[in-house]
Amino acid sequence: MKIVVDDKIPYIQPYLHELADEVVAKRGSEITAEDVRDAYILIVRTRTRVDRQLLERSSVRLVVTATIGYDHLDTDYLRAAGIEWTNCPGCNATSVAQYVKNSLLLLERERGLKISEATIGIVGVGHVGTEVMAAALRMGFKRVMLNDPPREAARHKLPEGLCWSSLCELQKECNVITFQTPLTREQPHATYHLADAHFFSFLPKHPVIINAARGGVVDEAELLTAMDTGLVSEAVIDTWEGEPSINRQLLERAFIATPHIAGYSANGKANATRMALQAVALFLNITRIYHIEPPALPEDIALSDDSAERALQLYNPLADTARLRESPTDFERLRSDYPLRLERA
Repeated sequence: MKIVVDDKIPYIQPYLHELADEVVAKRGSEITAEDVRDAYILIVRTRTRVDRQLLERSSVRLVVTATIGYDHLDTDYLRAAGIEWTNCPGCNATSVAQYVKNSLLLLERERGLKISEATIGIVGVGHVGTEVMAAALRMGFKRVMLNDPPREAARHKLPEGLCWSSLCELQKECNVITFQTPLTREQPHATYHLADAHFFSFLPKHPVIINAARGGVVDEAELLTAMDTGLVSEAVIDTWEGEPSINRQLLERAFIATPHIAGYSANGKANATRMALQAVALFLNITRIYHIEPPALPEDIALSDDSAERALQLYNPLADTARLRESPTDFERLRSDYPLRLERA
């Protein structure tokens, strides 16, 4: 049995060699139809487009993406071809929440955001949005507003004291609006360009806009216009339209601008690897529980007693911003060669 795997999925290859006769590890964007023609299982990240062109006439029976999102998978084709697929829902939710939280700490420190007096709106309250909500509550925001029409329709239970709000209500009330949705184009709840010209036209509180979801959720041209006119005060952008060719103007204008790494903590990567391995074992009818642990924090790091400072010692998004601005054409390399980042000591 042959498994083809993205070579940037950490900690996974030794375990795959226990399961398969042959393991081929390649850069995700370079995996070809020839590579997978005689493979039984394919394990990818977001940089591999998995569709008919890649898999037709192959022997692949299972596709696993070690990511929350799966818009890079042609799920209609996979279903029609009888190929099973799975993602890793929630694998890096706490990592993205760390990114959003630490961005907010920097906005408070360097841009005058008063968290205790501010209202934050969270658009999308799935695995990631739930973790962002919990972080916002711990940080002491004056008010936390939530928008997720599908979950509202399903009567999804919220913590006591919280309720669902319309997107219009978030536009009217919020000092910070953060997007944590998948990228979808199907109505009635399409998220493609959810933040469009109409959205930006009515923002009386001149909020901070955070996009750590998918690039197409925010119309970047309209965001820049809203920043030019003062409707948006600051932007934090981790996910971009047209990746890896990103909007250079937005790169320079955003307070924080990073190369799609919000979910790239070592903890999040370990979770994704564990879930991918469990999916493979389940598919092969193998009973095994995987425990994947990220590296420990280096012993020579002296962490501050101040909680905000300690959080930023563990991860400061401005460091990623500086690297991306210095070399924007290295977007993919900055993701592939991402340094160790831990969520906790």
